[in-house]
Amino acid sequence: MERTEILDAVYDACVEILKVDKAELSETTSFADDLDADSLALVEVVMQLEEQFDLRIPEDDLDDVATIGAAADVVATHLAAA
Repeated sequence: MERTEILDAVYDACVEILKVDKAELSETTSFADDLDADSLALVEVVMQLEEQFDLRIPEDDLDDVATIGAAADVVATHLAAA
């Protein structure tokens, strides 16, 4: 799967869960600083991505996920390992 598809899925999850405008999102958008998302909100976004891609991403793998691009990278890593 291409990274652009994964990024689109992350954007869509952010729009649905965090109620943000997709046009304002980019790979460098920070969950905490730009979207005011706490760790629980990030977990909700990841849960949606897990369901969409039929993955299981351990919470420990989310420790360094601060941006949308980092979230896409984690999903891509787990897809490659599946």
